[in-house]
Amino acid sequence: MRYKLAEDAKPQVLLLLIATLLTVGIWFIPYADYLVYPIRLFVTFIHESSHAIIALLTGGSVQSLTIAADGSGVVYSVPSGFFGQIFTSSAGYLGTTAFGVIMLYLIRKAVSPHKILFVLAAFIGIMTVVFGVISPMFNIFSLQVGFSSLLFTIIAGALLAVGLGALALYSNVRIANFAVAFLAVQALLNSLSDLKTLFFINAPFYGSDIATDAGNMAAATGLPGIVWVFIWIGISLAMISVGLRLYAVSQNKAAAKDSVFES
Repeated sequence: MRYKLAEDAKPQVLLLLIATLLTVGIWFIPYADYLVYPIRLFVTFIHESSHAIIALLTGGSVQSLTIAADGSGVVYSVPSGFFGQIFTSSAGYLGTTAFGVIMLYLIRKAVSPHKILFVLAAFIGIMTVVFGVISPMFNIFSLQVGFSSLLFTIIAGALLAVGLGALALYSNVRIANFAVAFLAVQALLNSLSDLKTLFFINAPFYGSDIATDAGNMAAATGLPGIVWVFIWIGISLAMISVGLRLYAVSQNKAAAKDSVFES
């Protein structure tokens, strides 16, 4: 089954390529990480929020959500059971990948980038208030994080929400489009990069005792953490593959009726 690049997708693909090349280029420029530091925190918010949301949807409870200055994060939750633990632990990396894919889909469907940025601002704000303020208040006597971690999360969440809101309100269409594309690329590439790091943490003979989502899965299922890393990588690559096809290609007319990728 053959696919070709849709004519109407070419400008969007060019935008995506520019965002991708910029993202990759930043990796090789000394100290350039500081330029995208807010986006690193944004991606961490998406990762940790995925844990928290799935924990609630599967019947569990969330004690707190915090992010750290180094770009890491942690959610303390009480899962509803075995499957709740499975879905909650898997939600971070897969949720971040799904977010990136959804952004690609919305760009392809020409959804207003200003609306997307406004929704993202509201999402970060709500996650900060619900899981960074309200949940810790209701669990104040059993909190496993310090006040400084909560304070940094609240400040970072507020600044990200304000920044995204400002882009939504004051940027022109070209800048807003690039911002959405850049956030999508950052989410996808950071998710894969974090999975690579997780692979080395859980690799036999080279791994460490750092607490990770894969470690939680290993404790819950008995399967080595490295197995779950490969599972998550496979699912992430499959989602990205589908997302890119929905984003950029159309099928030959002869087989168009048989495919969900028709444009």
